[in-house]
Amino acid sequence: MGALFRFLSVSCDEISFYFVTEEQITKLHAEHFDDPTPTDCITFPIDTSYLGDIFICPSVAVQYAKKKNLDPFQETLLYIVHGILHLLNFDDIEPKQRSSMRKKEKVCMSHLNKLRISLHPK
Repeated sequence: MGALFRFLSVSCDEISFYFVTEEQITKLHAEHFDDPTPTDCITFPIDTSYLGDIFICPSVAVQYAKKKNLDPFQETLLYIVHGILHLLNFDDIEPKQRSSMRKKEKVCMSHLNKLRISLHPK
């Protein structure tokens, strides 16, 4: 994700990604957000040096991609971008915030696609 950090002009020493099951993401969602439903990604910001933790549920990406006829690898990459943006203080609760975040996600995904950065196995 160094290319994305350079693109966003972000400098940090560490960030952690956890790819978890639907059961695990549901438990985290219930414990920290009082919502006992599965979700795509949950973030926990730390500080500027250790940006934070991102928990991603690939099975949610696969389910969503299948419903929308999308590539599950691209959908998972989008969740990574989404999580990073959350750690950079983007939010998606209010409609205006969500619109801003979606635009930034598109710009980031376009940049990664131009660089041919993908989660597809080679």
